Amino acid sequence: MGLQVLARPYPPAGMRRPDPLDRRIVGLALPALGALVIEPLYNLTDSAIVGHLGRIPLGGLALATAALNVIGWTAAFLEMATVSVVAFRRSAGDEEGAGRAVGAAYLLSLLIGVATTGIVELVAPYVAALLGGHSSGAVGADAVLYLRISAIGMPALFVALAGNGHLTGLADTRRPLAIAVASNALNVGLEVVLVYGAHLGIAGSAWGTVGAQCAGAVMFTAVSRRAPVRPVRPGRLDVGELLSDAVPLTIRTVALGSALLATTAIAARLGTAQLGGHQIALQVWGMLALVLDSLAVPAQVYVSESLGAGDPAAARRLGARVMSMGLGAGAVLGLACAASSPVLPAVFSPDPAVQHQATIALLICGLQQPVAAAAFVLDGLVLGAAGYRAMRRAMLLALVAFAPLAAATLLDRGIGLAGIWFAMLCWLGARAILLGRTWRRIGMQGAAAATLS
Repeated sequence: MGLQVLARPYPPAGMRRPDPLDRRIVGLALPALGALVIEPLYNLTDSAIVGHLGRIPLGGLALATAALNVIGWTAAFLEMATVSVVAFRRSAGDEEGAGRAVGAAYLLSLLIGVATTGIVELVAPYVAALLGGHSSGAVGADAVLYLRISAIGMPALFVALAGNGHLTGLADTRRPLAIAVASNALNVGLEVVLVYGAHLGIAGSAWGTVGAQCAGAVMFTAVSRRAPVRPVRPGRLDVGELLSDAVPLTIRTVALGSALLATTAIAARLGTAQLGGHQIALQVWGMLALVLDSLAVPAQVYVSESLGAGDPAAARRLGARVMSMGLGAGAVLGLACAASSPVLPAVFSPDPAVQHQATIALLICGLQQPVAAAAFVLDGLVLGAAGYRAMRRAMLLALVAFAPLAAATLLDRGIGLAGIWFAMLCWLGARAILLGRTWRRIGMQGAAAATLS
């Protein structure tokens, strides 16, 4: 798609009454937040339910979900690229082309999902060992069991990503939110029945998640068939375009996932209590990240519109306002996270050692939130200016900032979880600084800066 997406004009003035800037930002961010929470809510529910089974099942879940998160992030292009192509083609009057793009997304989601299932079934023991599961046979066995069951739901998860991209591209964010809520409610019910009623342990948690993912996929496909633009059989060019858009998005996402995966791998080598505490804090961090990252959606959309309309001043105003809102939200969330750190871990685990480790991590997690807000908002701003290569470069260079303290923690286990979480703070800070420099160049140079690399 490239810079074509930026050419989409504002709707004619007579078609709608313009809202104040804050209302426009919040109105787009809140439904986007609902669409973002599908998979992380599955993981948060799993952590709360499995945590009460003991530290070994919780440790196995930590390893498995770390690997599954990377898989989900890597496939996120099915959603992100579909949003752009559907919105662009429909706004250009090419509804048939938009339908072919949706068909391409669904086709690739099934093909990639089935292939991913087969691969995960084969490599699950090696993945668990790579992440530290070999240090405890019981933790590794639980991780492998959870991975292999969860792999069955990969095609359904990928179909849901494609469906979410389809509806969001049509400016429909209410139904994805409704599907997310329904899927998560079903997930909770299934896991309670299977884990505590049927006494299936960690396997019951995995089967509950698979069932909820399948239900979500069914709901998305049913809604897609009734949408104003319906999926139709794609051509080779449609599939090729989606795959081409996937390249820069996937490289950036893999770099992001590598840092988070490394934190779990290091925690696994510190001990089962540290791994359990890290799993709790990381799931809380993920939910806070979604709240902040939802602001990246209006940042992307409205910056694209402003630059496409040749109004870089409006893009700068929008960027400043979203950044202000993001930093304010980050400060509030950070204070809430730090204040709740002594009591929140008890929701996830009755083990005092796990609770202690989680409290340490959550205190630093709270400290991170304003920095995380800056990084996430800048992601959206630079994405809106089509600075894909700049985003990829920033994410790769941020790994350099993450590595020293992470390596020190691995070499000296006395540093503990604090070392991992301060390494994450360095990682987020580097991202914010690098993306901030790119955004300042865009703000000074205007629409021409959208080609920055």
